Amino acid sequence: MTTVAVLGTGIMGAPMARHLAGAGFDVRAWNRTIEKAQPLTDDGVKVASSPADAARGADVLLTMLADVDAIAATVTAEVLRELASDAVWVQSSTVGIAGTARLAALAEEAGLGYVDAPVLGTRQPAEAGKLTVLASGADELRGRCAPLFDAYAARTVWVGEGDRATRLKLVMNSWVLALTTATAEAMALADALELDPKRFLDTIEGGPLDVSYAHVKGGMMLKREFPPAFPVWGGLKDAELILEAADVAGVRMQVAAGVRAQMRATLESGHADEDMAAVWYAAYPDN
Repeated sequence: MTTVAVLGTGIMGAPMARHLAGAGFDVRAWNRTIEKAQPLTDDGVKVASSPADAARGADVLLTMLADVDAIAATVTAEVLRELASDAVWVQSSTVGIAGTARLAALAEEAGLGYVDAPVLGTRQPAEAGKLTVLASGADELRGRCAPLFDAYAARTVWVGEGDRATRLKLVMNSWVLALTTATAEAMALADALELDPKRFLDTIEGGPLDVSYAHVKGGMMLKREFPPAFPVWGGLKDAELILEAADVAGVRMQVAAGVRAQMRATLESGHADEDMAAVWYAAYPDN
């Protein structure tokens, strides 16, 4: 039986660990706040007291933590030594191009295989096992990773070697963040012009301008209820990574810069842990 050490059991990591256990993997999970990981025991996941305990003898290390600094602080040399000698590190957090290079170097130094494998999807597809995995790594690692990805994803997109998956994830997130922010601004403008904001969603429905994601996030905005599927602090972090990559690549992204400003304003107004749809408050702070 393949043993998987899952480090990070938040919004994404917990359902991923649950699906892996359901698929027959021997799963050990660790989370900084151990109480958040404890419910996984009901699904056959062993909750470890430390990252090293989770990693001991594991064939696969799966990381789903907040950012590159959190990962580097958790996946220490001691933790890497505890893994099986032929273990693979599947890194699924969004950490940007520089962050991916930093973590890949740690894996290389430890003699481990490394697969860059961020995911598309938030709480609902994660809980349903319907994520999309964007993966890049050595060809010989694909077969080992396929059963893992099949356990928690509906689709896997291999995009070559190195950090190609992270690059594609930044492209995809630039679209998602811009769409969410644009939806908030359109609905806020409707409200300010004394129109029912739902009129906007009703008008685009079924036509060439329609996007289902606008209805998901727009529905939250109508209710002013923002249970976190992807929190504002994560949106701000990813906006920073997108602009960092664009700066290195020589691309001018004014929309992304605006998204970053709106996400930062939302965070600073006290909505950091709410869903990123709370960016509504940045567009229309008086409501």
